[in-house]
Amino acid sequence: MTKYNSIFRDNLFQDRTILVTGGGTGIGRAISHELASLGAHIIIASRKLEKLEATAKEITDAGGKCSIYTLNIRNEDAINAMFDEMLNDHKTIHGLVNNAGGQFPSPAENINQKGWHAVIETNLTGTFLMSKTAYNRALKQNQGNIVNIVAEMWNGFPGMVHTGAARAGVSNMTKTLAVEWAKDGVRVNAVAPGVIHGHGITQYDPAFVESYVKMASADIPLKRMGTESEIASAVTFLLSPAAAYITGETLKVDGASSLWRKTWVIDNHQNSAKFDGFED
Repeated sequence: MTKYNSIFRDNLFQDRTILVTGGGTGIGRAISHELASLGAHIIIASRKLEKLEATAKEITDAGGKCSIYTLNIRNEDAINAMFDEMLNDHKTIHGLVNNAGGQFPSPAENINQKGWHAVIETNLTGTFLMSKTAYNRALKQNQGNIVNIVAEMWNGFPGMVHTGAARAGVSNMTKTLAVEWAKDGVRVNAVAPGVIHGHGITQYDPAFVESYVKMASADIPLKRMGTESEIASAVTFLLSPAAAYITGETLKVDGASSLWRKTWVIDNHQNSAKFDGFED
């Protein structure tokens, strides 16, 4: 049986219902386990039913409460249909974790328009549509709050320009929504994971993973990758009453890698043109 040992007090989220997108795998699974272990009724939603079912069984077998819904966050009609069904079943939600996302590693010059739009629509547009719908249909009525999962993209994101652009947009959107929705007591924050050892990184090509992980880990000041549970704990804090005076912030959980890490190897070259206005 899968049991989650949270660092937070028991029943912290008793009588709270929290929706986690992409909650069937990776960081979303860890977030769902942690919140359920603290008494929340967790709703997990994503496109792949079998992964939702597996995580829901883990949570319920451990004594938690979990419901599942299939969802495509890039489709506003699908989002509204899911909310119709979910709110009919559960009346309201008190929190939303926008964890669902997706990307693929590629140099910028090789990304076509279709690939660009797919990543932007999932990570940026999908997050906006979920936030707007949750706010209008539940959160503003009960002073709920939102946590968005972004990424370490503060110094650009060479190798993943599409997701870097999208996640930077979400971080900015987090600030905007925090101000606009403060009048209803709705807090909006984000968590920016660094390099995390878990399900997400295993989805890439093994050769890429091996080279990237070695390079990234060597340059992280704490000299290791993070865990999915460390991201889950940060999300839990921001959802909790302990963060009642925090809104519009993006919390970096990256072992200081955003302060001291290279993500791109630059080959030796002599292709940099220079200007000198003086003539000999």
